[in-house]
Amino acid sequence: MEKIYAKDQDRCKLIKAKPQTVKFLLDYSKSLRITEIQGIKFEGNIN
Repeated sequence: MEKIYAKDQDRCKLIKAKPQTVKFLLDYSKSLRITEIQGIKFEGNIN
């Protein structure tokens, strides 16, 4: 098994996100509101 995992690691690369991207995603997730009424989900983005 060690040989299998050693081969797959060569294909994996770490990607670094810019601070602006992280801030945008965090702000978006904070403003996203999901409301469920009678089994129907409504998504709203509060700006």
